[in-house]
Amino acid sequence: MAGNISDKLGHAFDIPLSNPVLIFALILFIILLSPILLRRIKIPGIIGLILSGVAIGPHGLNLLEQSSAVDLFSTIGLLYIMFIAGLELDMNEFRKTRHKSVAFGFLTFVIPIAIGYPVCYYILGYDVLASAMISSMFATHTLVSYPVVNSYGISKNEAVAITIGGTILTDTAVLIILAVIIGASQGQLNQEFWVTLGISFAIFLSIMLGVVPRIAKWFFQKVEGEKTAHYIFVLTVVFFAAFLAELAGLEHIIGAFVAGLALNKLIPHSSALMNRIEFIGNAIFIPFFLISVGMIVDVSVLLNGPAALIIAGTLTVVAIFSKWAAAWFTQLIYGYSSAQRQVIFGLSGAHAAATLAVIMVGYRYEIIDENVLNGTIVLILVTCIVATLATEAASKKVVLAGEQDEMPSEKNTAREEQLMLPIANLNNMESLLDFATLIKSKHSPHPITVLTVVPNNEMAEQNLKRARKNLDSTAKYASGSETEVNMMATIDYNIASGISRAAREVAADGILLGWPSRPGIIEKMVGEKTESILNQTDTNLFMCHVDKPLVLQKRIIVFCPPLAESELGFDFCMNKVLRLSQELTIPILYVCNGRTKDAISAYMEQNKSSTRVLFSEHSEWDDLVTLRNFVKDNDLVVFISARQGEVSYRHSFDGIAKKLGKVYAEQNRVLVFPSRRAAYSLDEYEDVAAAPIFQRIGRGIGNIFNKEKQH
Repeated sequence: MAGNISDKLGHAFDIPLSNPVLIFALILFIILLSPILLRRIKIPGIIGLILSGVAIGPHGLNLLEQSSAVDLFSTIGLLYIMFIAGLELDMNEFRKTRHKSVAFGFLTFVIPIAIGYPVCYYILGYDVLASAMISSMFATHTLVSYPVVNSYGISKNEAVAITIGGTILTDTAVLIILAVIIGASQGQLNQEFWVTLGISFAIFLSIMLGVVPRIAKWFFQKVEGEKTAHYIFVLTVVFFAAFLAELAGLEHIIGAFVAGLALNKLIPHSSALMNRIEFIGNAIFIPFFLISVGMIVDVSVLLNGPAALIIAGTLTVVAIFSKWAAAWFTQLIYGYSSAQRQVIFGLSGAHAAATLAVIMVGYRYEIIDENVLNGTIVLILVTCIVATLATEAASKKVVLAGEQDEMPSEKNTAREEQLMLPIANLNNMESLLDFATLIKSKHSPHPITVLTVVPNNEMAEQNLKRARKNLDSTAKYASGSETEVNMMATIDYNIASGISRAAREVAADGILLGWPSRPGIIEKMVGEKTESILNQTDTNLFMCHVDKPLVLQKRIIVFCPPLAESELGFDFCMNKVLRLSQELTIPILYVCNGRTKDAISAYMEQNKSSTRVLFSEHSEWDDLVTLRNFVKDNDLVVFISARQGEVSYRHSFDGIAKKLGKVYAEQNRVLVFPSRRAAYSLDEYEDVAAAPIFQRIGRGIGNIFNKEKQH
């Protein structure tokens, strides 16, 4: 018996390992520990995983060998990297600076190839195809150091924007060249190849950018509640795109990249789906790919003689110098400062994901040799470190020059922002929480407060227990998108008073409510609940009706009545609309008068927003039905209203929620009440707002006297 156990243990630990469970456990252990340990000595996580692969691979300790399972996970990881690269590109930034981005993309593509090809062909002695592939690898770049510029608050600087835009162009161009080089290596570079490539590439793009987004929109709308199905659908699109690319005579990584571009607008960056995509990719697939790259590397080749070290050193020097030259020419053309040039170089100087993708394809087709593969690993290590250090130094200079996105103040609202979400109906809880996640500032460390108010009656304790159980289901849903929530259940004689008191306790900057339901006779007499909340709170209040998936929206239309810009909370509301536009990658149409247009334009310029904004001037605000002419079927309607007595309030705003609900019954809509200065009432014990019916009577009497005066 003991002998059998020892035999089993002995066979289980045979080198290389063959037990699939043990192999998977070892890889997970490496994925867990490698980045943690190497982060302490300032080595990027990507390098740590590659070095781990070198250690356990056939050329290291030989714990693992190249098997079909390793190849499968490696391919998935490679496709995942390229898919996320397309998915995370900021199309708003690209659109804003597209002309300069095109120029920089051209320079950062052409200069590395122009420098790299002669070096590879004449100095290193590689043939035409190998030289072309290596030099095209120099043209790619990965935005490894983007978190640095984000942390310094200069992510909206124009130098950053054009570098991000240039990434789209240069990576796409390199992937097309890759297809040509592969075709040439197979001896297929004739007239038929070019015709076939042109036609098949056009068909591929028309399917991916024309058909797939429509199918994705339909799927997300019809299968709204099945969150797992959304992720499986996205994976299906990625692998279908990779297969289509191969049918078109292209590399599968081009398909994955285009799949990311196709779904870019449909998956908001702060959504639960995006969180799942990044989480699973960063946790399993991408680390697996990086480890498999390390397993191919043969360190002994670097130690055999000076040739391999010379190649590694030459590749690294050319990669760094060519990207610096592209940044220098961009500075000359557009008159940027030296700090901005250094930011461009720092962001574009790191070679990682796309570089690995190109080199791995070249190695698989035997266009390049082991020396280039090993040299590329050294290049990735050095350029990632150099780019990060350069970006950090340049970011400090930009900040010192006073070119930060937002100037620090005594109270930075974005960093201290508190959002509160009172839940009355669990049916619209998910859509409200998703909406809150999209508009919440990414700088705020505070969780979203989810509140339930229970009436103070004989059933209060039982209702409180039931409310807390409901809050648990909300917390479970929030955890799926890694949205931090703070659960709060309280008892009050009046629901509106309970919400008002809780908002003061957490110092809420914004309250998100569901769209008010139709009131009964009693509510009409003593005051509707939402109207009571409005009267008893001073903070920004959003009433949301989000029945349809937000990915279906093609535009946000914002109705800004005259003097809305004078309200205390106007800037906060503008910030939320802009955040929503950026997350959904859709333009905004502001319907307003000239003065409000100037105020919005000044706000956009001050905050260096990349959102595409259109204006349509309107002067007739007493008849809100006329606004219907501006609205299209796929618009998200946002109306900036005001509390009674505020500077922008108009009589036509009376019962505004009911009016908008009738006219825009088929649209997603948000009714916004900007915050006001704290009201000082003579009777501080007054807790119930004046009933709307009496307000109307008083207003009607006032209008009669006004007409008499006019006559």
